[in-house]
Amino acid sequence: MLRPLALAALALCAAVPARAQSVADILSAELLPGWTTAEGTHMAAIRLSLSPGWKTYWRSPGEAGIPPEFDWSGSENIRAVRLHWPTPQVFQFNGMQTIGYARELVLPVEIWPDRPGQPVRLETEVDLGVCRDICVPASLALSGDLRAAARPDDAAIRGALKARPATAREAGVRSHRCTVAPSADGLRLRAELDMPPLGPDEVVVIETADPAVWVSEATSHREGRRLVAETDLVGPARQPFALDRGGLTISVLAQGRAVEISGCPSP
Repeated sequence: MLRPLALAALALCAAVPARAQSVADILSAELLPGWTTAEGTHMAAIRLSLSPGWKTYWRSPGEAGIPPEFDWSGSENIRAVRLHWPTPQVFQFNGMQTIGYARELVLPVEIWPDRPGQPVRLETEVDLGVCRDICVPASLALSGDLRAAARPDDAAIRGALKARPATAREAGVRSHRCTVAPSADGLRLRAELDMPPLGPDEVVVIETADPAVWVSEATSHREGRRLVAETDLVGPARQPFALDRGGLTISVLAQGRAVEISGCPSP
């Protein structure tokens, strides 16, 4: 049986109008139990439903957003978890850019069990943000027993998986490279992507494998077929550091489409 959502008290990022909506009006969530894949993993999902006008954030939410955090430590028979993020939207509000989802997010959760073929007990605590005119950090808890199911019969999960970003090969990326130079408090990274345009107003997001590294909002422009993006990377020591190029992820977003590129070699 799946246990209903539990929402913790909300702490507001800004003053809340006296007539603000209640927590239940803003956000609801459920665990979709999913199925067992041909590879022996279990594909479940978290579904978040938001009140009209409210949004929640992608894994890299932009400088004004709140990144989601997941704690799976209460789960049983789980060796590893992978989140399959659907293509997000880019939002502009008061001169600030954020990245996320409006109205609903179905986030597929792929689980590698310790004991294949045995039931999985999934328990997760999620800290996330939701935003309209104000930004509200929220905490929720979901749990459920995930038993083997032979067929991928959940249309919501299948739809979210189909909405994933394209790979570099699928998007026609011919080549990509990154130049890294030291800066006063870290590194300056320039990425050059030889790829066809996704559409107008392309947004480039650069992520590192180390969550302790702060990454600025990238600036980008076109030089013919090449999409060029630049960003600043600042580590905890606020000085130049050794960058794991293989751990870089470069995402390009435009017009409801996305491309995700893993790693970035030197020229």
